[in-house]
Amino acid sequence: MSKIRHFLTLMDFTPDELQQLVQRAIEMKKQWKSGEIYEPLKNMTLAMIFEKSSTRTRVSFEAGMNQLGGHAMFLSTRDTQLGRGEPIEDSARVISSMVDAVMIRTFGHDIVEKFAAHSSVPVINALTDDFHPCQLLADMMTYEEHRGSIRGKTAAYVGDGNNMCHSWMNAAKQFGFHLNIACPEGYEPNSELMETLREHVTLYHNIADAVKGVDVVVTDVWASMGQEQEQKIREKAFKHFKVDSAAMALADKDAIFMHCLPAHREEEVSTAVLEGPQSVVWDEAENRLHAQKALLEALVIGLPSQLSLQKAS
Repeated sequence: MSKIRHFLTLMDFTPDELQQLVQRAIEMKKQWKSGEIYEPLKNMTLAMIFEKSSTRTRVSFEAGMNQLGGHAMFLSTRDTQLGRGEPIEDSARVISSMVDAVMIRTFGHDIVEKFAAHSSVPVINALTDDFHPCQLLADMMTYEEHRGSIRGKTAAYVGDGNNMCHSWMNAAKQFGFHLNIACPEGYEPNSELMETLREHVTLYHNIADAVKGVDVVVTDVWASMGQEQEQKIREKAFKHFKVDSAAMALADKDAIFMHCLPAHREEEVSTAVLEGPQSVVWDEAENRLHAQKALLEALVIGLPSQLSLQKAS
């Protein structure tokens, strides 16, 4: 039996494997759009554990498992023993004995790490306070669809040094591009991660220098889930870090704009940019579905062979 693999950060796969996933996701999207039925996970079950609210993550994983022939089971910590203090390792042993994969959306990254350590099936990080790797699979897929390979390009992340920022930092290393980060002082990303990835990341405390000439501009809400009480404080701190038409004009003329959504119009991004011709946010959102189907296929039955990728291209 092959070793169980988990997807907790982008670093759990090699750069070549991640590129395979992106190409496979594009292929699966084309198959689905053409009406082809492909059900490799028939009679299999994905347990979806949600401690944080969700729209795109729940819909994309649930629809994805259905399209692959399987079933997705929604589990809220409010309705299970996880919410009543059952040890994570006990829940991991029990739940993983009954399903084929587990997806977790929670707060502390240590929770998914502990769950994975005691799980007998693959575990997927569907967002923690530190990382959001599934979103980056969709983002890399979206860039590939619109502009080709991101290798050698430059991206700018504008906003809080949060889980999205951390995953974009990991992506810079794994997909071979450079990332400029623009954030206010005091809102920088994790210092250890910055040090580890210093060759791939440049930190700025102003938006203009960060976005100058870049190929893609990405942002996120100023206050993430669990930080709502800081909203007013953050509005003041981030007031000069809004991605508007002036900011996009500093980027390359062919630059695209990304946002993981939900977006707060006229806060971190202007409506003109979000709804403008450079925005790919709606494709990006849909691509969560296809990127995660490729991920589920890879974790449960294995990565696609190079032969099938060559045939698809």
